[in-house]
Amino acid sequence: MEGALGDNIFFLVVEYIAMGCCGMVGGMWAIRKNYDIFAIITTSWLTALGGGIVRDVLLGALPPVGIADRGFVFTGLASGVIVAFAHLEIDEWKWFMLTLDALALGLFAVNGTAKGLDFHMSGMASVFLGMATALGGGLIRDMVLNQVPVIVRDKHWYAFPAGVGCVLTVFVVKAQRAGYFDVITEMILDTLIVVLVVTMRLMSVKFDLTLFGAANRKSPLKISKYRRHNAYSRKISDKSIKNAEKNNQNN
Repeated sequence: MEGALGDNIFFLVVEYIAMGCCGMVGGMWAIRKNYDIFAIITTSWLTALGGGIVRDVLLGALPPVGIADRGFVFTGLASGVIVAFAHLEIDEWKWFMLTLDALALGLFAVNGTAKGLDFHMSGMASVFLGMATALGGGLIRDMVLNQVPVIVRDKHWYAFPAGVGCVLTVFVVKAQRAGYFDVITEMILDTLIVVLVVTMRLMSVKFDLTLFGAANRKSPLKISKYRRHNAYSRKISDKSIKNAEKNNQNN
């Protein structure tokens, strides 16, 4: 884990737990489609580590941690094995799994954004990198399973909290590097950002909060007859002027 949170063993353990939860969520989707054990484990691994792989490939940090870090790889694969045998019990822990999935969303958002800044990327590029880290695993999973991605399918806040977390992380990291506060304060603020992302996600599901869609309009804007007449008159006038100039040139 990158940034201030990566220096704390507690948050590293939390990240492993959240990563395992992501893997189990991905494995559950494969189980619902009646896929075999290999597909379940592969889907779990892709869901848990796909975002990190996308992040590292974009940064040129090769090989990606998703295939190079033994702890991460083992966690992703183990989550698939666990869900293959305990899927009935896990399917009943809906809010528990939702909470851990939201926790992973927040951690990966902060993680990816901080790593982008560590590689001297701009704030905007780091935000997109954080979003790729937080959402990449789910996107890859849904493409592999041939289903509409959850960030489109789920009407509740999912990508939105991750985006908020990424933007706030840019401000916190840049403020710390500018000397406004120390690393301990940065770690506290990063933790609060993760808590905010988790809270936004859970509150959205609990209270059915959604973002607005396209404007609910009944008919298109219509140009008044007067404006259409003026536009037509100007067009005729311009055409007459061009014809007169052309005749003068011929004479």
